Amino acid sequence: MRHYELLFVLKPTLTEEENKERFEHVRGILEKNGCEIASIDDMGVRKLAYEIDKHERGHYYVVYYKADPAVIDEILRNLRFTEEVIRFLNVKYTNKKEIENWEKLVKGTFNKKEEKPAAPAPKEETPAAEAKSEAPAEKAE
Repeated sequence: MRHYELLFVLKPTLTEEENKERFEHVRGILEKNGCEIASIDDMGVRKLAYEIDKHERGHYYVVYYKADPAVIDEILRNLRFTEEVIRFLNVKYTNKKEIENWEKLVKGTFNKKEEKPAAPAPKEETPAAEAKSEAPAEKAE
């Protein structure tokens, strides 16, 4: 089984119930074709880069899944016939580094930076030293 990422955009004119129903339809397509869904990311309604079918916005979903390469054509064919899906993009992860990144995306840790230990705080001066440095210097005439 190979690692894939499916991003699809639903029409913004759908109600919340219709949106959920269409999402479940796409999820059903994946499960019917034997895909193992690892993670789902509902990104919400966002502005599109350009107008598609007179829509300026769309509801974005990202699904990370594993599947046999033979079923990908069937999945994409079904997405093309789903009217509420205005755009989709299927990405295949092939090499070891890409698969490691896929696993991080599934866990949600891809963009999170590891916390480094804090640098030691600068040493504070002693009160006596501060008093000496703050006192005005007298001029000798």
